[in-house]
Amino acid sequence: MKTHLLRYFIVLAEERHFGRAAQRLCITQPPLSTALKTLEQDLGVLLVKRDAKHVSLTPAGEAFLLEARKVVAQLQRAADVVRSVAQGTEGRLDVGITGSMVYRNVPQYCKAFEARRPHVELCMHEMSTGEQLRALASGDIDVGFLNIGFPPEDLALVTLESEVLVACLPQNHPLAENKDIDLTQIAREDFVMFARDVSPANYDNVIACMHQAGIHPRTSHAARQWLTVVALVSTGCGVALVPACMARAGINGVRFLPLRGVKMLTPAIMAWRKNDDRVLLTALIDTVKECVQATTDDKKK
Repeated sequence: MKTHLLRYFIVLAEERHFGRAAQRLCITQPPLSTALKTLEQDLGVLLVKRDAKHVSLTPAGEAFLLEARKVVAQLQRAADVVRSVAQGTEGRLDVGITGSMVYRNVPQYCKAFEARRPHVELCMHEMSTGEQLRALASGDIDVGFLNIGFPPEDLALVTLESEVLVACLPQNHPLAENKDIDLTQIAREDFVMFARDVSPANYDNVIACMHQAGIHPRTSHAARQWLTVVALVSTGCGVALVPACMARAGINGVRFLPLRGVKMLTPAIMAWRKNDDRVLLTALIDTVKECVQATTDDKKK
């Protein structure tokens, strides 16, 4: 059934007059009469009663008017949505995020974007870096916030602010009240480590930091999230090196101490498929770039 037949019928039903309806539709009366006849033939029912002076709807016509208005309204809504998505004012983006990214300004980036695009849905999925890379490749997420420095070649990136590694000690540790710490002071401790298969970059950064200090750590646990690493330290399972942002997690029972003489940065990026040039995604990328630049500018002041 052609949509213009529905529109013609709705206008005729509202005007109850062929001349006025044709004038409103910017057509002549014969095409309107032909359209009504075609519609009635398609449906197999009489929709309109008419004589020389009056046009009225049959019971079937009254019922069809309600449904026709719903269909036309839904079609208009569909057209509006398509245009809005194309213009980047409506739609949905699936965003991958590691647990630690919650404490690395990513929620602020998302809030800034939502303030600009209030009708866009950002759906966040907590995933490890490795899981996000696979989800980006398969198209299950549109963009990811990853704990690596450089993604595969088929991904584009925005470099986010790096975080320094700090020592995480149980609150009752003998060194917990120090202002900072030399890694050699905890060289013989058990270390809670990040599982390498989950995020090789996180694991390798911690190991590289220890090797700079001449330490070969004794590992007690292999966790899959930085929050788990900190939680295990709080229960006395060992010590750890974690990004400084984890202090914002508010986990009780731990202390975070700067490292003396050693500085290791943990990288972070926002990544997406290079061939994805949707307006909506581009708008998110631009927002994140602006937020990162604003943070950089503030630190220079």
